[in-house]
Amino acid sequence: MTVEKDGGVRHLLAADIGGTNSRFGHFLSYPDGRIEQAHNLWLSTREAVCFADMLAALGGADFPLRPADADAAVFAVPGPMSGPVGVMGTASAQHCTFANIAWDMDLDRDGPRFGLKNAALVNDFAAQAQAFRTPLAEQSLSILPGYFNPGKVRGVMGAGTGLGMAALVPLAGGGHQVLSAEGGHASRFFRREEQDYLRLVAEVTGEPYPRGDVVLSGLGLSLVHRYLTGRDLSPAEVAAELTPESETVAWFAGFYGRAARDYALTVLAGGGMYLSGGVAAKNPFLVTHPRFAQEFVDSPSMAGFLSTIPVSLARRHDMGLFGAALCAHLLLGRTPPS
Repeated sequence: MTVEKDGGVRHLLAADIGGTNSRFGHFLSYPDGRIEQAHNLWLSTREAVCFADMLAALGGADFPLRPADADAAVFAVPGPMSGPVGVMGTASAQHCTFANIAWDMDLDRDGPRFGLKNAALVNDFAAQAQAFRTPLAEQSLSILPGYFNPGKVRGVMGAGTGLGMAALVPLAGGGHQVLSAEGGHASRFFRREEQDYLRLVAEVTGEPYPRGDVVLSGLGLSLVHRYLTGRDLSPAEVAAELTPESETVAWFAGFYGRAARDYALTVLAGGGMYLSGGVAAKNPFLVTHPRFAQEFVDSPSMAGFLSTIPVSLARRHDMGLFGAALCAHLLLGRTPPS
């Protein structure tokens, strides 16, 4: 199918490539700054043989935008970007390898085969952060009260297949720069009474220290539940039997609040903290539990500052997809939505 182009409307191909599933979106970009989703498609990342395999699935009845018909394309991916910060306000690249996906992405290799033009890769949580610049931020669920001040740094963090982090940094001349992070690969600390759990994590993973990608992820939810109940269940099975009163929820909420506090202090997120990612979006009680708030403000020296930081949870699972679409919109040199 060939997409008709008229009236200054441009067609964007956006994707959020996750370790488990990948979301693709066809968006319309308008000269006045608006972006609008026209179609979406979910594909299994784990069942795909390669990136080209996923691109080949586009352009059919379920997703009528062919890659060659897109005016700009941006793919949000779980990995560091080495390129300079450009018009999108964040670093980008043409190639990326992954920690949790068996194949790589190379736009120089695969782009010409599918007619891709004006395309880039951005970090997945940089895309999540971009989405909080759009009206979607207003749909978030308030976890801790406060004022999201766009004039101060805002932190974005979330657990899914792994733990992602990014920051929205206001620029003196207006606009924002998005700084992505790989804090999910950094070590997490545990309290004295949690050392037996730490030993279980080391035993299961065989890694020398506990990473955020393990502790705050679907796997981490399974490990906490296994430690507390002795039952070895998948993340989906654990989530299906959790209740807000569950001890598993209390432990995981504490780990989440601790990680959010540490990142808020790292980037001085006086403008607020946004939580995203599938784990909490599907199970909001993992962050509305009182243990999250207790850990978030638990600091011998910075409790006063932390208590002023508002925290909210993205209700939507497709924030990264909309963020990638905004990056593609900006790649065309258009103004961001108001």
